[in-house]
Amino acid sequence: QVQLVESGGGLVQAGGSLRLSCAASGIIFSINDMGWYRQAPGNERETVAVITSGGSTNYADSVKGRFTISRDNGKKTLFLQMNSLKPEDTAVYYCKADIKQNRWAKEYIYWGQGTQVTVSS
Repeated sequence: QVQLVESGGGLVQAGGSLRLSCAASGIIFSINDMGWYRQAPGNERETVAVITSGGSTNYADSVKGRFTISRDNGKKTLFLQMNSLKPEDTAVYYCKADIKQNRWAKEYIYWGQGTQVTVSS
């Protein structure tokens, strides 16, 4: 069984910072792409940032220059450093990972349970 557990969300004033973490656990052979996504009330889930196993990154235009995605492959952990937060960043943030449980297994997509980020004006 594979689990992704996010942490680090909370309430912060506009202009503040938060650091989200997402730890993967269970039977894991390899983790390919990982990413952060968010969903605000009434909106569809959107991509915030993604990172490949080799460290290549891509960001939504709305967070470029403010958010930084990174990963620690040895600890199977994904991070999102969020600076200069804005009220429009308020959402539930989810991590996603493409995981193989053994060398011969198919790669499956796993999601975390989400962590709330609220930015007050």
